[in-house]
Amino acid sequence: MNAATAFRARMAANLVARRGFSTTRAQLGSPYHYAEGPRTNIPFNPLTKRFFWRYWAFMVTGFGAPFGIAVWQTYKTR
Repeated sequence: MNAATAFRARMAANLVARRGFSTTRAQLGSPYHYAEGPRTNIPFNPLTKRFFWRYWAFMVTGFGAPFGIAVWQTYKTR
């Protein structure tokens, strides 16, 4: 590695180290902030008893609908 590349790498590391990244605590009283943690950012509950069947029904419907529509459009009479 030549001297210029080493110098650039060292300066970039110093620049990143000096940046003051900080976060603030979530404002849970606000309607625009929600609870954090596992499974809180999805609109369904994967811990229910029937989740497996609902999930696969949704996947089969979503994947099969375009093909079903294409077959229906192909074989319908004018």
